[in-house]
Amino acid sequence: MPLLHRHAVSGGVPLPYERQANIRTLPVQGTAQRFWDFPAAADLEEAPAIFMVHGFRGDHHGLLRIVEALPAHRVIVPDLPGFGQGAVLPGTHDAQAYADFVRESFGSLGLGPHTVLLGHSFGSIIAARLAAGSPELISELILVNPICEPALEGPKGITSKIAELYYLAAAKLPEGPGHALLTNPLIVRAMSVLMAKTRVPGLRRWIHAQHDAYFSAFASRAVVLEAFRSSISETVRDSAARLAMPVLLIAADRDDLGSVPAQQRLASMIPDAELEIIEGAGHLVHYEAPDTAAALITDFLKRRHATS
Repeated sequence: MPLLHRHAVSGGVPLPYERQANIRTLPVQGTAQRFWDFPAAADLEEAPAIFMVHGFRGDHHGLLRIVEALPAHRVIVPDLPGFGQGAVLPGTHDAQAYADFVRESFGSLGLGPHTVLLGHSFGSIIAARLAAGSPELISELILVNPICEPALEGPKGITSKIAELYYLAAAKLPEGPGHALLTNPLIVRAMSVLMAKTRVPGLRRWIHAQHDAYFSAFASRAVVLEAFRSSISETVRDSAARLAMPVLLIAADRDDLGSVPAQQRLASMIPDAELEIIEGAGHLVHYEAPDTAAALITDFLKRRHATS
């Protein structure tokens, strides 16, 4: 069983962003996709590039706090196809399609085998699939709030069942009412309230504002429903045994989508894994504890590269 370390939440109300990205539009699978490419700070020691994959219903904005806390790294964050500014793919929008998107993105961006791949939440399933299928593309894998068990088996299985019924209702309604249900601001706020665990009032308000602004930025009802079905039917466990590279798991003790024991079981399935638990945070580590997560990432990569 990999060692389990616990860490306190660091940080508070976010400050304004400082890093500037080169926004790139590149063809992937015959579609125009958007990438935010953040150069590394010129005055810091060179570190490996990191490609980040956001979670379900999010876009690149969700990972920007972690990007801010990793100035030594070049960081590339796309909007997943069908979300944010990402164009719709010609096929379905599930974990395998998104893994294929990441694989082709590496080629379009000219990323080498020393690139680090990071995925948050649903992005952890995507990143693990890519890493298991194409291990030659990356040097390390980092999974933040990894999906370690099916949603209906998690610590809040009843909540997950309610969410499933919500998306089922959106699917059965005609297009207009179905889309309206998915974007209903009261429901989006209720989701945000359930997910946010921080007790810092200003940070909670900021998290809700982020979800208000970006949680409904999707191309179509079909995209959301396809991605949702994939997100609740697949886990990182599906790829765990085939992950041949060093893997860092950053989990949280109040995550409703993955209990600490389930995260430990996931870590035990991966040949070379380290599991870090952030205390006092939930499924929104990227919002609630980005500095803590970034410090764990920095330490992990420095140690692994020092011995490679």
